[in-house]
Amino acid sequence: MTEKLSQIGRVAFRVEGNNWNAYWALPDSMKGAVFIASTRMRTVEGRPERKAQFMAFIRAAIGDLFEEQYGKRPEWPEPEGHSAPEHERTRE
Repeated sequence: MTEKLSQIGRVAFRVEGNNWNAYWALPDSMKGAVFIASTRMRTVEGRPERKAQFMAFIRAAIGDLFEEQYGKRPEWPEPEGHSAPEHERTRE
């Protein structure tokens, strides 16, 4: 029998001011989200390869933590995940 894991959280990327921030958040809310890392927007704007590198780094770091804690790495939607729900999108 294949074990099915439920979604226990997600990585949320948000543009906030001049930064692109990564958070660990609940599946359906940013309430209580944990800040993970940040990069300046100018490092990723117009540079899809850099955006992909930052996202890959965050996913790898989270994957390492989960594997250490739970013995299994999370599966990530590819290539850029899912869009945030409308009510969570940053407006600047």
